[in-house]
Amino acid sequence: MKRDLPPAQALRAGIEFDERELATRRAYFEIEDSGLERLRRLEPFAQKHMDDVVEDFYRLILGHPASRSYFPDDATIRRVKRLQRDYFLQLFAGRCDLSYVEDRLRVGAAHEAIGMPPRWYIGAYRHYLSVLHARLLGEFADPAEASAIYADLLKLVMFDMSLAIDAYIAANLETIGRHQAALRELSTPVAKVHDRVLLLPLIGGIDTQRAQQIMDTVLLRVVEEQAMVMILDIAGVPAVDTRVADHLLKTTAAMRLVGAQTILTGISPHVARTFTELGVDIGAIPTLAHLQEGIELALELVGKQITARP
Repeated sequence: MKRDLPPAQALRAGIEFDERELATRRAYFEIEDSGLERLRRLEPFAQKHMDDVVEDFYRLILGHPASRSYFPDDATIRRVKRLQRDYFLQLFAGRCDLSYVEDRLRVGAAHEAIGMPPRWYIGAYRHYLSVLHARLLGEFADPAEASAIYADLLKLVMFDMSLAIDAYIAANLETIGRHQAALRELSTPVAKVHDRVLLLPLIGGIDTQRAQQIMDTVLLRVVEEQAMVMILDIAGVPAVDTRVADHLLKTTAAMRLVGAQTILTGISPHVARTFTELGVDIGAIPTLAHLQEGIELALELVGKQITARP
């Protein structure tokens, strides 16, 4: 029966990792059941050398200033050494299934979370394999036997690294996506002017992606606030062309569907002339030169008036 990884792990890998994908990767890395069984029989060897291998592994990482900086305190070092001991034993567990894959994906995501670049990760595992090779040669009198075991370990460690790097890249792209979304949200700051009156000052260029963000943002806020009027101030938009005008018209049409009226402010003589030359019909949208005029009109539309103090 097909079994997929849990959604969080599958997303972290950036792929739909199921039994078919596992079989494909195992075939590519030439990981066979016979090799896994050979490693499983070496569990006593793993138990014997576990602590020394892990200490040697972290001697390189902690001895290099660039990689040492990712392990800020003794508690972190103790934790990662414990996890590395677990990983070392898993190499000799005789399995390479979806549960094993899930653990490997966590490694890559964890390295991305602390900001550790793949170059340090790959370099450390080069040393890791070198240490394992030396231990095997010291343990087995027959160099051919030691080499065969090392070949099995090399396949599995390379398989693990490929998964970790996949997860690292996917997690990094997800992080970049979140940052970009946050920047887009900052670029569409909807303000509440009065009860049921909202204002969105647009600053900078408007491309298709940002136009979609604007529409999504204003529709969400209109519904949340039960707004009757949305003021779009385009005084900060450097250039208005057919594309920008089309985006504005689509946004105002969408707001009408949820029961809100749009007021367009920041219409300079240059923008007005551009609309006319482009043949853009915005006759159904109230347009004003200044934001203050737009706020006054919006308040009138919701039954409020600005009165001067005596």
